[in-house]
Amino acid sequence: MKKLLPILFFLTLIFCITTKVMALVEPTSEFYVNDYANVLSEETENYIMSNSVKLASATNAQIVVVTVKSLEGQDIEKYATALFRKFGIGGENENNGLLILLAPHERDVRIEVGYGLEGIITDGLAGRYLDNYFVPYFQEDNWDEGIKNGYSALYKKICDYYEIDTSNIKIENIAAQNMTEIKKRESLKMMLYAVGLISGLIFGFFIKKDNATVRLVFVILCIFAILSNIYLINALSHLSIVYDLNSEITESLIAEIILAIVGALLSAFIINPRHNGKKGGFGGGYYDRGGDYGGYSSGGYSSGGFSGGGFSGGGGSSGGGGASRHF
Repeated sequence: MKKLLPILFFLTLIFCITTKVMALVEPTSEFYVNDYANVLSEETENYIMSNSVKLASATNAQIVVVTVKSLEGQDIEKYATALFRKFGIGGENENNGLLILLAPHERDVRIEVGYGLEGIITDGLAGRYLDNYFVPYFQEDNWDEGIKNGYSALYKKICDYYEIDTSNIKIENIAAQNMTEIKKRESLKMMLYAVGLISGLIFGFFIKKDNATVRLVFVILCIFAILSNIYLINALSHLSIVYDLNSEITESLIAEIILAIVGALLSAFIINPRHNGKKGGFGGGYYDRGGDYGGYSSGGYSSGGFSGGGFSGGGGSSGGGGASRHF
């Protein structure tokens, strides 16, 4: 039992870290509209979707709307910045993304602006747009009208800057362009998790056996995990859709490690209990080595989608520009 205490402590620590990392909402299949607070009408969602798709196809700029049930005690500015980067809003090179984040429960709203749009949507302008187009509706709990009204004003401002007319842009087939690579990304993610789980199961089965066998299995698993992760990273790098990788790599590696530990515990103490009592190390070395070789990033992405396809962020990053209001 004493030998299990460090393992249980490690699992608890990983769980706490994962919970903190996963506190942010995930992009929905529509990507451009994510109504987790369930305050938007279908008409408003369709309006946002059609216009954001047209804008992205013409300029690579992306306007994303997110409503959340709760900020989970976080400051809205920090939450919006983290969410912006997680979704990868805007073009990878242009960083021309804009996030509208509404938290009705806390009665907070923020416009988060990417680097590429900060010259157009300045902090002062964002504040005035909140005061004039959003907050008057939100003070009356009219969330749907406030979002639509404020979105329209920001959309017009960006279209005027790029000098484009989106009324003639067709959107029927735009969504399907990214669908193939999104499916590839999901397959790579599942492969990474399988590497962790299978490795853990195999190692746990042999862990109570003689030391020579354990060492051999350990070496084989290390080589297997390293080669698998290298392959996954290489496959990922050849996809044209690029996202903000930092937080996603962390999430994916933590998930792989947890699955490997769970598989090893399951195999060592449930599937193969007859070897309990014999000496043998529990493969912490595998997880350390596996973590050195990267992993897989799911990035800010969406599957399914509008008009039969899916949408994704381009990997733009936010410099923290924008404005917030509490109403």
